Amino acid sequence: MHPFRLIPKLLLALALLITAAPGAFAQDVEALVNTLPEGSYSDREKVIFDLAATGDDRVASILKVLGEGDLYVREEDGRVVAGKRAGRDYALSDPLTGEALGAAPSSDLDKIRVNNRLRRAIRSAIGQLTLMSPSPSVRLTAARSLLRNADPDALELLDEALAAETDTGVKTVMELARATTILKTDAGLDEKTAAIDTVTARGNREALAVLTASLSTAPSELTPAIERGIAGIERKLAMWDGLQNVWYGLSLGSVLLLAAIGLAITFGVMGVINMAHGEIVMLGAYTTFAVQQVIRISFPGLFDYSLAIALPLAFLVTALVGIAIERGFIRWLYGRPLETLLATWGLSLILQQTVRTIFGPNNREVGNPGWMSGAFDLGGLSITWNRLWIVVFALVVFAILLAVLNRTPLGLQMRAVTQNRRMASSMGIRTPWVDALTFGLGSGIAGIAGVALSQIDNVSPNLGQSYIIDSFMVVVFGGVGNLWGTLVGALTLGVANKFLEPFAGAVLGKIFILVFIILFIQRRPRGLFALKGRAVDA
Repeated sequence: MHPFRLIPKLLLALALLITAAPGAFAQDVEALVNTLPEGSYSDREKVIFDLAATGDDRVASILKVLGEGDLYVREEDGRVVAGKRAGRDYALSDPLTGEALGAAPSSDLDKIRVNNRLRRAIRSAIGQLTLMSPSPSVRLTAARSLLRNADPDALELLDEALAAETDTGVKTVMELARATTILKTDAGLDEKTAAIDTVTARGNREALAVLTASLSTAPSELTPAIERGIAGIERKLAMWDGLQNVWYGLSLGSVLLLAAIGLAITFGVMGVINMAHGEIVMLGAYTTFAVQQVIRISFPGLFDYSLAIALPLAFLVTALVGIAIERGFIRWLYGRPLETLLATWGLSLILQQTVRTIFGPNNREVGNPGWMSGAFDLGGLSITWNRLWIVVFALVVFAILLAVLNRTPLGLQMRAVTQNRRMASSMGIRTPWVDALTFGLGSGIAGIAGVALSQIDNVSPNLGQSYIIDSFMVVVFGGVGNLWGTLVGALTLGVANKFLEPFAGAVLGKIFILVFIILFIQRRPRGLFALKGRAVDA
């Protein structure tokens, strides 16, 4: 026969073999499950590893049921079933397919018993199935499980998995699991020393816990190496803890910058002590809530874009409110700081009560879009996406505002009024409109600060009260009306707060910061970066 005529037959035979293979594997697994009740514990252990060798996805769940003691033989037909107690009887199901098989009393069932040796064999078999899985996430989960259990019986399996592993992250966890397991065996001194070095190189809290647990049972020859490893990890963790506090401080500082930057403009240009600034921030947060409510009801597919929609709306709403406040009554109170303070404090109460009447007194849920959810690790730092985006957002707002003040006619007029109001007026600048637009700009920025704060804080009528005092401290410390001073002041106070909190607590830490600012302004009344020319107005 011509060789080419054999090709169709060979292909047909191969296709039949492929299509028949799953059924054959299924029969093998079913046949092995049915032999579990037979023989001794040693025979049962062999069957367990034979099941794992099939590589069938269903084997892990069967072995888990066996390990939990929920696998039985039904006496009436000798069938192996999974059973869960349901009242006086047991609810039965097929261990392979999960198909319900009715109920039976305990007298009709014979439990397939396991001992501690079999339980270890089951854990190893399940590890074999998962450590060799084609999915990296499954292998990682299995490696973490072995790291927690540190079962010496799984060492051979772990070595086999390590030799075949290609994913760097999974391999790192496997190496740590192997080193942890070695420390629980009777391996030689050199091997255990190498394991200690591997654990020490990991350098995280998990590694510290492993070495600390090993210290009490380690032989005297290993004690110095373990103690050196613990000391090295503690130094490394102390460094990462310091960096973590710096990051927390920078994220808090970015929040303070957003809350204070609008106040720095209004206070710097007009000298108005606006006690309602916090409520303007709160209005921005409620604008975000209202936008998300509309999107949830009418356009759920746009939820990830809700903040992009809320930002311009929050700026517009709060800027108009700010202009209305300035034109309504603040313009009649210039040069009377006490009356301005009392008037804006009363306005803050009115705004709070208005929001309570419309939205209710309870906290409102503002969701995080998908791109602001979750966290990631950077070395020993844990960084949440919402905090990271708020830091970026605060810096972008700062850069835009700096460009407005330095590159636009409005910014030029605002700086002129800030330095010398009378001279600016005599040069033809309409200072009342500059005041109104400045107040509107500062209020608009406070509104978009509320959009950002809605992602990390409770949206309630009292939201602004949490930030008004801190905002004034930032402005006074950095220098009234100076944006660079506001940036430096916000980040400095944020980092200082986070370093003081572990030692003094949140409340006492803020008191220390307040005392420091009081002492600081005794020496530098105009803050870190004082504006030039304000003395002319005096």
